[in-house]
Amino acid sequence: MRWNLKSKPEKQKVQHLQNELQVDEIIATLLVQRGIETFEQAKTFFRPTLEDLHNPYLMKDMDLAVNRIENAIKNEENILVFGDYDVDGTTAVSLVSSYLKTIYPNIDTYIPDRYDEGYGISFKGIDYAEDNGISLIIALDCGIKSIDHIDYANNKGIDFIICDHHRPGTILPKAIAVLDPKREDCLYPYDELCGCGVGFKLIQALGQNRNQTIEHFLPYLDLVATAIAADIVPMTGENRVLAKFGMEVINSNPRPGIQALTQNIKKKTLTITDVVFIVAPRINAAGRIKHGNYAVQLLTEFNLEQATEFASDIEEFNTDRRGLDQQITKEALLQIEKNQEEKRFSSVVYQEDWHKGVIGIVASRLIEKYYRPTIVFTKSGDKLAASARSVKDFDVYNALEACAEYLEQFGGHMYAAGMTLKEENYQNFKNAFEKTVQETIHPDLLIPEISIDAELDFSNINPKFVRLLEQFEPFGPQNMHPIFLTKNVIDTGHGKPMGKEDEHLRLFLKQQNSEGIGAIGFGIGNKLELTKNFNSFDVVYSIEENEWNGNVSLQLRLRDLESKLLSN
Repeated sequence: MRWNLKSKPEKQKVQHLQNELQVDEIIATLLVQRGIETFEQAKTFFRPTLEDLHNPYLMKDMDLAVNRIENAIKNEENILVFGDYDVDGTTAVSLVSSYLKTIYPNIDTYIPDRYDEGYGISFKGIDYAEDNGISLIIALDCGIKSIDHIDYANNKGIDFIICDHHRPGTILPKAIAVLDPKREDCLYPYDELCGCGVGFKLIQALGQNRNQTIEHFLPYLDLVATAIAADIVPMTGENRVLAKFGMEVINSNPRPGIQALTQNIKKKTLTITDVVFIVAPRINAAGRIKHGNYAVQLLTEFNLEQATEFASDIEEFNTDRRGLDQQITKEALLQIEKNQEEKRFSSVVYQEDWHKGVIGIVASRLIEKYYRPTIVFTKSGDKLAASARSVKDFDVYNALEACAEYLEQFGGHMYAAGMTLKEENYQNFKNAFEKTVQETIHPDLLIPEISIDAELDFSNINPKFVRLLEQFEPFGPQNMHPIFLTKNVIDTGHGKPMGKEDEHLRLFLKQQNSEGIGAIGFGIGNKLELTKNFNSFDVVYSIEENEWNGNVSLQLRLRDLESKLLSN
């Protein structure tokens, strides 16, 4: 691990904010690091309101999209709500379809089959629309590069409205409206919405036509918060507002589908982290193992008993997913060892019978072992399909662009992408990708980094400090859980390993004359020796509440520990 202690922000800015807010230096430092330098900015950060949401009509083509939907309703056309099979896509389809059904009955939904149709808009989906007399398709979380598909639909007299958040190509598809805040000609004030977020702006615009206020749309925000959490978009601006109020819905009055997924969690208040690790994987499991329709069925069901049955099915899919993911990860690691590729700059592996639904997860697992850009291939029809994952600060999408001559198609973003290629091009692509990564990646990026916000003494950890930290939630990219460094601590002698293979660590730490505080470190059980015999060491950690049997206590979540601070 590389420990990277962030440089302190400009002292004058920190002091100014400290005085304005009457908070301690550490809190002011954390805020300035997040670009918050004034009282008003801090007020918006700590007290986001629904009034902070932008007018949806600021988005390019929103008026065209709304007009087309209103005409479809007026003319009693059939409308198809189409979306990707992942969490962002299925929540978006659930959100838009369930809203439209409150104002108009002729609504159908369509999620492509991951294995038969692949990612994004499919010709099969368009044929389904034609066969069922559908003249308008609203595509969510996909479509921005579907030039040929939209042309195909246009030739059949089927109109498209695209709601996407991925980077557009040089040419936009010829749809009636293309809603994507990443369009260069779109002046919408916030361009980091997820696909479900763009869908929310669409129904918000439709609601404004009906004199519906933002309060009317609060029940839909549990879906938006789930998508924001799962899609790992920046937790800033409008995303932060939507996520905060969405989490309030999840904790107070969630839709039956989400309630069914969370009712066995023994916590009074769920956090965005719980959504990432508990809710999102289960919704994803439907599209990975069976079909994304199961997720939409769950999320649009308003009878809790029926939703609980759907959730039980999805729990089985998730169990199957875990078994597959473990088995394939083991096989992929053996392949890397067998090919003597442990010291390469990238990991590219392929086996034709690997389950397409979990190769993205497997790529992430391989990064946990060999920290480098990783691509996992499997056979899909007459081609190979793959999922790519990257390491911090390395743009895997750009690396794929450099190897595009060997690919049939690809798409994605900086840290995750998908692609297909002909089997005969696999080895040439693998060699080209390795060469590209080797030539472009900085060596430091091949070592996992812990980014530390500030150095902290245990004496600073008091109830007021912890309450203020809690108000930094919801956490996510660009507003991560604050990470602290404390030097010269000792374990009071209660340190012990945890887990089946002693892979985790539980300690009780003290610094100088401070009171002791419990700490838990996952995956660092091998560092127990450093803590013995009252030896002094440095720790990197976040501060969290531990809820157990109804009791809540403060604990440190250890990220790493060393006998001395490592320098870059």
